[in-house]
Amino acid sequence: MSMGPRWQKSSYCMNASDCVELARLRPDTIGIRDSKQVQADGPVLAFSTPGFESLITRIKGGDLDHG
Repeated sequence: MSMGPRWQKSSYCMNASDCVELARLRPDTIGIRDSKQVQADGPVLAFSTPGFESLITRIKGGDLDHG
């Protein structure tokens, strides 16, 4: 019996219900989902591990800020 991914809410969310959750979907894939969309068939963005690391680097560097 498969337990499925173990989703973890961002530590920046504290007790907020509107947040993101991350899970390792496969050894080389990380998933991101909206914490309000937790049903089994809810939308998930899937990234390769290097793609996810690149996304985090770009977010931290402000490359995706619009303003």
